[in-house]
Amino acid sequence: MPINSSEKLSIADLFKGDLHLSSPPTVYFKLQRLIEDPSKSLADAALIIEKDASLSLKLLKVVNSAFYGFPSKVTSIQQAINLIGTKELQNITLSTIVIEKFSDLPGGLMSMHDFWQRSLRCALIAQGIDCFLGKRFAQSVFICGILHNIGQLVFFRRLPELSREINLMLEAQEYTLNRDEIKFERNIIGFDHYQTGAALTQLWQLPEIITQSIGLHASINTIDDYQEIASIIRVADYYSKLDDINIEDSDSHLGISAVNMSAIIAQSLEELDEILKVFI
Repeated sequence: MPINSSEKLSIADLFKGDLHLSSPPTVYFKLQRLIEDPSKSLADAALIIEKDASLSLKLLKVVNSAFYGFPSKVTSIQQAINLIGTKELQNITLSTIVIEKFSDLPGGLMSMHDFWQRSLRCALIAQGIDCFLGKRFAQSVFICGILHNIGQLVFFRRLPELSREINLMLEAQEYTLNRDEIKFERNIIGFDHYQTGAALTQLWQLPEIITQSIGLHASINTIDDYQEIASIIRVADYYSKLDDINIEDSDSHLGISAVNMSAIIAQSLEELDEILKVFI
C-alpha cells in the first residue's frame, strides 16, 4: 500500500509490508553461489537461467543484439555464457530482473520507458568513461549506472503523492540541478532517493560497490574507497539528463577533456537505441 505521509518516516518503513519490493533477486544470487563454487560448471549456470523461460528469452535477445555484435546467432544460454562470461551474464540477469520488478508502477508520475532510457544512457556513458580511464570498474560500472536512481522508483511505488509534490516543485524550476532534487526530497520526505536506493540494494545484499556507488552519489567531497566509481556515475548521470549536449572547451570532468568526453557520449548514443530495444 502507498504511504501518504512523511511524518516520522524512515527508509526502512518503505520496505515494510511490500514483499515484492523487499525480496532480493533470487536468480542473481543462485548464479553468484554457483559461480563461486569450483565444483560447478557453465552448464549448471545455464540450467539456472533456463528454468525461467521468460528470463532465458530476454537474455538471448540481449546477447544477440547489435550491442554485442557477435557474427553469428547465439542459440543457447551456455553458448552465451561462453561468449560473454559469467559475471556479464550475472549483471544482465540483475538488470533484467530489476527492470521487470518495477514494470507495474503507475505511469502517472514518470514514464517507465523514459526512466530506464535515461538509466541505460547513464550506464553506457559511465561504461565509456571507465573504458577511457583504464577499465578499472569494467565488471560493475554498467550495472551501477542502471541502478543509480533506483531509489526514485521506491518513492514512486511507496510515496506517490509526495513524489508528485517533488516533481511539481522541480518542474517549477527554470533550471533543475541535482542538488535541488536532493534538497526537495530531504525537506519533504526526510531523506533522498540515493540514500533509499543504497538501502534497498543493501537489503537485497547486492555487491558493496553497487550500494556505495549509489549512496555516495550526493557526497562529492568525501574520501571513500568507492568515491571514484561514484564520481564516474555522477558525471554520467549529469550528461544523461541533458537533451542538448554541448560540451564547452573549458569543461573537464574526471580529467577528461571536452573533446574526449564528447566522443564518449557520442559513442554511447549510438549504442543506446539498440540496447533499448532489448532491455525495455
